[in-house]
Amino acid sequence: MAPGFYNPAPDPKDMVRVIRTAYDLGCTFFDTAEVYGPLISEEIVGEALKPIRNHVVLASKFGFQIDGSPNSRNRNARPEHIRQAVDGMLLRLQTDHIDLLYLHRVDPNVPVEDVAGTVSDLISQGKARAFGLSEAAPATIRRAHAVHPVAALQNEYSLVERVPEVAALQVCEELGIGFVPWSPTARGLLADRYNEYSRFSDEDRHASVGYFAPAALTKNMELVRLVRRWADDIGVTPVQFALAWLIAQKPFIVPIPGSSKIHHVRENLGALAISLTKEQLARFRAELERIQIMGTRAPDTANRDS
Repeated sequence: MAPGFYNPAPDPKDMVRVIRTAYDLGCTFFDTAEVYGPLISEEIVGEALKPIRNHVVLASKFGFQIDGSPNSRNRNARPEHIRQAVDGMLLRLQTDHIDLLYLHRVDPNVPVEDVAGTVSDLISQGKARAFGLSEAAPATIRRAHAVHPVAALQNEYSLVERVPEVAALQVCEELGIGFVPWSPTARGLLADRYNEYSRFSDEDRHASVGYFAPAALTKNMELVRLVRRWADDIGVTPVQFALAWLIAQKPFIVPIPGSSKIHHVRENLGALAISLTKEQLARFRAELERIQIMGTRAPDTANRDS
């Protein structure tokens, strides 16, 4: 479960309740980041998980300069900044260690070997348990992995955005790295929440996402209709089908759908009970490949750090 947010923060008390209910329902993997809020998500997650901290896996991400300045979203993965950032993360999360510590985005000004070495030191000190990368290219993953084993790669992957199929999944399989898709329901598009007439304000992050642009949204309804039809045939919801499809791609894939409402958590968890056969997956893939999705990343981005 990813209890982060990009739009105005929800009520913290409500979110604590959602996170604890998610745990009661069986969620044991929680993902956040210092940049969500910024900082607020970690505070909420820390408060929510405090009574159950030793029963869950907690992941968070560093890699941005967050200090209130005009450049507070610039990338910063310098070793001294990582150490400072992690100390702040531990305070907000109310814990003495982070189970999975990710580099949120690759800093072009810092060799990834230096990042891996710094996280390795933090692991030796007990402040982290495992090292992860987010939106990193295969060559970068290999360089980092040579310094310290990479436990997980977190890239965008869904029925809409399928660039990881070009190279990232193969590298993870080769090196024994878990793959954690973020935005597994394509920011709600695959949850059948929007239609070709949906529009977004400038403050809404959907407005800056290519596959939500007006022309793209109209075109991409073809995929939404396909998912809806398959979900109806199987007797599940579209979002459950989308998540079940992801889980079925590789045994080391663990999606992190974001949830701010308990009924969404329940719905997402329902995907775990869906078993798609090889024949179903093949038939669906054939139909999927006939649809041209608009506004997604180009395949050549598979070998570039985001």
